[in-house]
Amino acid sequence: MTTFAGTRAHLLFERNLMVYRRSWLIIFSGLFEPLFYLASIGFGLGHYVGRVNGVSYASYIAPALLASSAMNGAIYDATTNVFWKLRYAKVYDAILATPLGPTDVALGETSWAQFRGLLYAAGFVVTAASLGLIHSWWGLLALPAALVVGFGFAGMGIGASTFIRSWQDFDMVQLVQLPMFLFSATFYPLSVYPVAIQWIVRFSPLYNAIVLVRSLTLGTVGPTNILNAAYLVALGAFGIWLARRRMAGLLLT
Repeated sequence: MTTFAGTRAHLLFERNLMVYRRSWLIIFSGLFEPLFYLASIGFGLGHYVGRVNGVSYASYIAPALLASSAMNGAIYDATTNVFWKLRYAKVYDAILATPLGPTDVALGETSWAQFRGLLYAAGFVVTAASLGLIHSWWGLLALPAALVVGFGFAGMGIGASTFIRSWQDFDMVQLVQLPMFLFSATFYPLSVYPVAIQWIVRFSPLYNAIVLVRSLTLGTVGPTNILNAAYLVALGAFGIWLARRRMAGLLLT
């Protein structure tokens, strides 16, 4: 019996869930990095910085760290995990010998990477809320927003992973990811940049993710947040499309 492409993607998600069922500590270890940033910079350095845009410095950077946490979880799984299965373990060669196709693989791995980013974000949301760093009832949507962020970066990460040829190529991933983390209005407002640089930063996926989450936690929601979310969804969808085409070319020809 034939099915529409992508309808068996949940089987790959379930496989990943079974593989990691005894390794949850490895997954949750990614939660600690943004908490360390929040404690050292948000509360430590924030004591000297004071208030930013009318809120404490910790409240200002907390949503940015939440978005970064969702990004890191999604990208880490989408690149290293997919690269290992594609280039070394040859997992996808075996999977594509079953009724699953390239679209199922792309969607399944994206959903798993998105789920991993969501786990990071969920732990951070609970911590931020307990510390009083969420200032609006809109903050209840911070976790669904993190799901959108995870989708955007998971899709891009999986698409990019099909171009990675060796472990050394991961230096290029860090070369993009680290500056994006530092210069996407994570720790200071966009207004500190010259106008020309501001326009470049506005196209950063992480900047759009941070604006989306920060608007929710601080209660400054507006129509532009729909554009932020749409931008991330479009990037994720493009990454899935690219991964599907690349995997079909690499494994089925």
